Amino acid sequence: MNKLLEFQKKVGAISKDSQNPFFKSNYFDINKLIEVIKPILNELGLVLLQPLENLNGKPALRTIVYDPDAKDMTLAYLMDSTIPLPENPDPQKMGSIITYYRRYAIQSLLFLQAEDTDGEIGQNKNVGQIGLAPTPVKRNPYSL
Repeated sequence: MNKLLEFQKKVGAISKDSQNPFFKSNYFDINKLIEVIKPILNELGLVLLQPLENLNGKPALRTIVYDPDAKDMTLAYLMDSTIPLPENPDPQKMGSIITYYRRYAIQSLLFLQAEDTDGEIGQNKNVGQIGLAPTPVKRNPYSL
């Protein structure tokens, strides 16, 4: 857990630099999120994985923070959560759903803060505290 504490000390608020014209809102996309967190995770020797899984016959997204340096395999999985995904027969829409859930799973799991770049920061508003609560699933620590 010390590595996760160091991660939280190093990562700052992530700027919402993309716009959703349909909802007239700002967000940070998955690539921006990865661009910000991956170097810090690498520096600390942590691995973030997001495999797609099957949970009770339904699609699900698993998000894992793994410490390959852990001496005991039971301690290597620092965080592990699974979120059931809504089903959609359209592959393009399903891809969008997966990307959306990936972004919010990472933000929630790593307790990341988002900030608007349009002046709300100076107004001291509570911005960007949005996340999905992952559904915990008990796992065998030796299986992926």
